[in-house]
Amino acid sequence: MALCGRGTITAIRRALIFQNTFSPPISLDRHFCSTKNKKPLDTKLNFSLSSDSDDDQDSNTHMTKRPLPPPYDPFSKKPAIQEPKDPKDLQEIFHNMRNGDGLFNHAVKMFDALSKEGLTHEALELLGQIKDKGHMPDVVAHTAILEAYADAAQPKEALKVYMRMLACGVSPNAYTYAVLVKGLASDGKYAKEASKYMLEMMDKGMRPNAETYTSLFERLVREERLHEAARLLEQMKEKGFVPDHKAVHQALSAKRGPVFRILINLLFGS
Repeated sequence: MALCGRGTITAIRRALIFQNTFSPPISLDRHFCSTKNKKPLDTKLNFSLSSDSDDDQDSNTHMTKRPLPPPYDPFSKKPAIQEPKDPKDLQEIFHNMRNGDGLFNHAVKMFDALSKEGLTHEALELLGQIKDKGHMPDVVAHTAILEAYADAAQPKEALKVYMRMLACGVSPNAYTYAVLVKGLASDGKYAKEASKYMLEMMDKGMRPNAETYTSLFERLVREERLHEAARLLEQMKEKGFVPDHKAVHQALSAKRGPVFRILINLLFGS
């Protein structure tokens, strides 16, 4: 699907900002499903689960007006939001999610990624949920926690969050899968799981971008699991995958040496 025009994206961005500007602060707690009568999954940082009365109290929170960020530019290579100074400081990251613009910033990041990948429908769907329902979609909250663990090099915890997300009935989108695959690919112990979710992503009609699939293939090459990498590539091609030469070289622009050469040869046979 082609990326929508700059004017359309700018209008969407402003609408998203407008919604946030006149909305009460977002509570992270409400985005995690109730674990009543279910065995909760273990995570290193637990988030209290709110009751209906908590939601009512949140809805009456005083609304504060926030200054508007610069207009959205779909052609900018700058990050959609400022990344945390220390991605391994989970306590600070989770604290920031629960206060102020925390989850809104993650929604902007997800919206930005989906738009730049040409997934206009998913981006608009995300916006529609925020505007029509007046609260942050569950997929944003779960993906934000998943990404925090992935960036902190804790793939085991990231996978637990993903499993909890599914148990809550929340459907991952293309950005969620990208975060999950790259997070799992950071550790050779989870490369098999990363391959599994890459294929699952494609089974749902979502295509991984070059940054996502190169991260996994690079891990397999570094682990000298070339047979496994070749098999994965074959399975992906059976689902219609064609590696993008230009995008791969951009994703690997800082890479050199034997790993880079083997990876290019694996993907393009040259």
